Amino acid sequence: MNFDFPTLLVAATFFTGLAWATDALVLAPRRVRNARQLERQGMSPESREVAAALKEPTWIEYCKSFFPVILAVLLLRSFLIEPFRIPSGSMMPTLLVGDFILVNKFDYGIRLPVLNKKIIDIGEPSRGDVVVFRYPKDPSVDYIKRVVGLPGDRIGYYNKILHINGKPIAQVPAGVFVGKGSGVSMSGAGERQEQLGDVQHQILVMPRTPGLEGEFVVPENEYFVMGDNRDNSNDSRYWGTVPEENLVGKAFRIWMNWDSANGGIEWDRIGRKIQ
Repeated sequence: MNFDFPTLLVAATFFTGLAWATDALVLAPRRVRNARQLERQGMSPESREVAAALKEPTWIEYCKSFFPVILAVLLLRSFLIEPFRIPSGSMMPTLLVGDFILVNKFDYGIRLPVLNKKIIDIGEPSRGDVVVFRYPKDPSVDYIKRVVGLPGDRIGYYNKILHINGKPIAQVPAGVFVGKGSGVSMSGAGERQEQLGDVQHQILVMPRTPGLEGEFVVPENEYFVMGDNRDNSNDSRYWGTVPEENLVGKAFRIWMNWDSANGGIEWDRIGRKIQ
């Protein structure tokens, strides 16, 4: 079962904010009235009884402390930048197992948290973008792939070559891939350089491994996505296109890599731009 962190974050923000507002509008004035009543009965303002009457409940103190932090995390994560971890090798060699990435949440429009409803239209994906999206077959699961087909495109895939609107996309051989850590099983795959729009990136192919071939037309407001590890990617070739409303954001930076099969942190990947 997938942990619904956005819903928990919204609920925590609502609860702590409500507690803070309730204290400010109701509970705090009541404490002040009780303390003044004690003073009218002859007790000193510095007395233990008056201090006890003015003291905030512990749960209110915690809510008031946590609310600004939780609110800031909610706003940052929902509208600006969200971190993700790469769990599989479907985007090798661009992204490796254990990469922690940052995703721009506003490039494709501002959406409400949990509801995922777009409220401000800013832009749309470009061909070649690496995007995070909610898997159409199970929206509780996040996937990451590369956009290869835009609305209205005719996408073909034959003999390991991508075709867009009838034109093959050139591939330049870039040697033999040498994997390590969790990606060692891909050692020996052919590494090729591909150009999608303004984006030049690397892909992996295994010439002797059969793959699903065919032609697909991208519906309006949907996108055709593929993994850079072309023969080891569960993508639009198998389950169809990604609706625009399923988009989460554009991946743009690797901020950490931790692969226990490779001895832990791979320092040279930290801060690397995602092409």
